[in-house]
Amino acid sequence: MKPRIIRKDPADEFPTSENCHILEISNSPEDPQVSIARARVEPGVSTRWHRLKGITERYYILSGRGLVEIGELPPREVAPGDIVIIPPLCRQRISNTGTGELVFLCICTPRFTSTAYEELRSD
Repeated sequence: MKPRIIRKDPADEFPTSENCHILEISNSPEDPQVSIARARVEPGVSTRWHRLKGITERYYILSGRGLVEIGELPPREVAPGDIVIIPPLCRQRISNTGTGELVFLCICTPRFTSTAYEELRSD
């Protein structure tokens, strides 16, 4: 890996079938140990139940309010500054419970790949 600086254009954000918007900040085969994405969930929206195979994911809440559901833990409110740790194969979803957008970083180790994503049935 070579030293570099990555600048992302917010216009590169895209909607997903998971009910959120993603801006890939850093996700490259040249840096396979980690990926970073910014997720944005609109008010009143929940992401779909899903899990990641072989990847630990961390949410770092930047703005907004939400309710996160991971594994068998009871649902928990999250706010700016909170970190949510999601082990591999742990079911997860997050809901925006606020009036503004819920924005958070998704930090995955190793890096996120679409082959690791598995949508789960709703409960």
